[in-house]
Amino acid sequence: MATQLILPGGIASAVDLVDALLAAADARERRAPRQAARWRDLADQLGDALDTLPTPAGERT
Repeated sequence: MATQLILPGGIASAVDLVDALLAAADARERRAPRQAARWRDLADQLGDALDTLPTPAGERT
C-alpha cells in the first residue's frame, strides 16, 4: 500500500516523525510488543524511503 505523506517542514519533519515512531515503540515495548514492532517497521520503511531521496541543496549528509 502506498501513501503520500505531505510534511510542511520537508525532510526534517520526516526525520522527526521517524524519531518519534522509534521513541514511541521503545515506550510501548513491554505492554504492546507487537504494536512496537509495527511502529519500528514503519520507521524503518520511512527511513529507507528518505535514504533514496536526493540531498536538498544547502544541506549536509
